[in-house]
Amino acid sequence: MNRKGLCRWLGHGLWVSAVLFLAIMAGVAIGETSISLPVIAQVLANKLWAAGYPVDLIDEGIVWNYRLTRAIVAAACGAGLAISGVVLQSLLRNPLADPYLLGISAGASTGAVLVAIIGVGAGAISLSTGAFAGAMAAFALVALLARASRGQTAAGQIILAGIAGSQLFNALTSFLITRSANAEQARGILFWLLGNLSGVRWSSVSLAVPVVSFGLVMCLWHRRSLDAFTFGADSAASLGIPVRRVQATLIATTALITAVMVSIVGSIGFVGLVVPHAVRMVAGVRHARLLPLSALSGALFMIAADALSRTVIKGQVLPIGVITALLGAPVFALILIRGNRLR
Repeated sequence: MNRKGLCRWLGHGLWVSAVLFLAIMAGVAIGETSISLPVIAQVLANKLWAAGYPVDLIDEGIVWNYRLTRAIVAAACGAGLAISGVVLQSLLRNPLADPYLLGISAGASTGAVLVAIIGVGAGAISLSTGAFAGAMAAFALVALLARASRGQTAAGQIILAGIAGSQLFNALTSFLITRSANAEQARGILFWLLGNLSGVRWSSVSLAVPVVSFGLVMCLWHRRSLDAFTFGADSAASLGIPVRRVQATLIATTALITAVMVSIVGSIGFVGLVVPHAVRMVAGVRHARLLPLSALSGALFMIAADALSRTVIKGQVLPIGVITALLGAPVFALILIRGNRLR
């Protein structure tokens, strides 16, 4: 990359960082009790540089230990799910492919529940590890079902197999909760499965941000391969791309991202489906632009959804998955209608 290209990438990176920072600050300021930006700045200065500003201890706890971690994890979750949607839609050449529809999210939920309630691994396996194992098991099942099916197009095979896999793992999750969880555990798990950011802390930030950053870098590294997959696996192979290796690497990356996000915030739908379509309509299909813009758009979408989940009903926090579905379903319908009109 020449100097001009490097300067352009740095400029874009600074612009994206500024937009994301402002969105996170807005997510911290908005809530059941509004907190002004100067107070937020003073809390950050005290925590990061020991500035010594006189700040109310309650406001400091809300900003640092509650809202800031929620906003950062929401941004990471939205970015990760959007990246996963872009990659799966490109690799499978299926506009409906996303972690939720293909059963990856459902499998990750089952793996997480096995660790959290059943105690699989006897404490030696973390929630994220269990979720990752469940995600990979779900995708393996979907791949086997799709390969074994007959009388369907490749897209139809993936869709039908994904629906079957999702239903199976969702049923397993429900069975495990009903069979082994007490009333309090069942209520907490069911609320978590709908998407819950209430329990995130700085340990969640230290897990989510590196995983999503790694996933974005890995996908950008394979951006030209993803461009080639737009025309099909055969076309990609004719260009000298190691198809199976790239597919395995990127699918494992999306499974890792999805598993970590599910283990932290639960199962959240529509982000990986809607955001890539919306961004693709504006930025085109080149993955050098599509991936970072989808990551940014997914982060902004999730921050906004989190703010709405805390303010739409006074005195009550809604599961964030409810908000993403209420926002995502109409948007996806509009995208479908517009796409049909443009044909």
